[in-house]
Amino acid sequence: MRGPHNIWRLIRTGATFERTGAMTVALEAMEAPAGLRAFARVLGWPFKWLGYRGDPALPPVTRALTALGPAYIKFGQVLSTRPDVVGEDLANQLRVLQDKLPPFSTLTAKATVAAELGAPVESLFSDFSEPVAAASIAQVHRARLADSGEDVAVKILRPGIERAFRRDIDAFHFAAGLIEALSPASRRLRPSDVISHFEGVVMGELDLRLESASASEFAANTEKDAGFQVPAPLWHLSSRRVMTMDWAEGIPMGEVAAIRAAGHDLVAISERVLQLFLSHALRDGFFHADMHQGNLKVAANGDVIAYDFGIMGQIDEYTRRVYAEILIGFIRRDYRRVAEVHFEAGYVPRDRDIDAFARALRAVGEPIFGMNASHISMARLLSYLFEVTERFGMQTRTELILLQRTMVVVEGVARSLNPDINIWHAAQPVVETYIRGNVGPQALLRDLVRVARVLGRYGPKLPQLAEALVIRQTEPVPAPPRRSLAGTLGLVILGAALAGAGVALATLI
Repeated sequence: MRGPHNIWRLIRTGATFERTGAMTVALEAMEAPAGLRAFARVLGWPFKWLGYRGDPALPPVTRALTALGPAYIKFGQVLSTRPDVVGEDLANQLRVLQDKLPPFSTLTAKATVAAELGAPVESLFSDFSEPVAAASIAQVHRARLADSGEDVAVKILRPGIERAFRRDIDAFHFAAGLIEALSPASRRLRPSDVISHFEGVVMGELDLRLESASASEFAANTEKDAGFQVPAPLWHLSSRRVMTMDWAEGIPMGEVAAIRAAGHDLVAISERVLQLFLSHALRDGFFHADMHQGNLKVAANGDVIAYDFGIMGQIDEYTRRVYAEILIGFIRRDYRRVAEVHFEAGYVPRDRDIDAFARALRAVGEPIFGMNASHISMARLLSYLFEVTERFGMQTRTELILLQRTMVVVEGVARSLNPDINIWHAAQPVVETYIRGNVGPQALLRDLVRVARVLGRYGPKLPQLAEALVIRQTEPVPAPPRRSLAGTLGLVILGAALAGAGVALATLI
């Protein structure tokens, strides 16, 4: 379905931005060059009448994004956390996209609950409120369980949301293909792969059973994290389109004045939000990847409460170590080591100059140190980072997209609470703790034990494996050059030795 018919969708996107006045507001907020602003206006004006009208009561950019649909709203949610990129006024306008969108009717919500859970709402809940929050994909009702009187949150998908997302993503795929065809230089950013990754994330978010599973796993991982709470899902009242979980009582993270008035320490909370994210990403490799203000609250005791687990990120242990070494290198201002890690991980082609890359990284990192964070323009910093990656041929790493995106969002949340936060100082204790336990001799020994244990599980099969390899080596059938018989047997013997060493080490550790 990714054909030329999507051109119409893209034209209407630009026309909607022009008709609602969002084009001018967005380009000004992003400090776009005057030439680009003029070009956009000239290009968009003839198609203005084709744009969606949207809700005139909303500010221009919010009006355009809500008129265009859920995928565009998701993009606006990310921008709402970056006042340093889009400006304070626009960021405040976009925050309504987090949980204050127009809801669908309660009657429709009740009908969905009855159809999904197989029982009337009145038999399951003694009370079922009007919507208390409405976002791009679903809305939430506060309810009370009929059997226990416990307060719960009931999340229900919007009617027709699956079809709407598929339409938007189809247009995004077409646009990505068009960009790659017209601009070969853009291919290093792998826009098609990025959209495919986004598609996988979003389609998973449209099955609330997966969100319940994510909430359960995340709660288990973070059970001992001080100052952090995760509401538990109620499996017997959850399905593909309905999710029920414990009610999270607290002040929304976006209501900074209310948090301050309640006597909470904004500086401590801002640092905790950043440190919790890093701890979950590095320690567990499983993190909340949608940590904007609309998905966070502050409990009466000062705990951070996270909810809405539709988008979760996962990274393997090797990537975690690479990410940690890059962070600690920046923190220690060891740009040579940061450059080496990029080359070792294959993030930068090996034919590039490592010293030149280290100097480029220094130009990115040095402005951060010894300067008040409020004086750093993140827009300019991101712009320079883009120039560096382009110059050194770095490709977009799709496995890091959610990690990078969430880091941007979390920093935005922390900065909304404490504009003067120094992200490097806040991150240092978490990253150093991870480095001590996962990089160095101790980690090497642990890795060897794990390798030996894996080989040990196949111990009973080693004789048959050796025999099969010997038979293959003695076959007269012509074949490409193979490892010698001695080398093959050597590997088998080495595997057996490692397995034995693993058993011995396991008993000592």
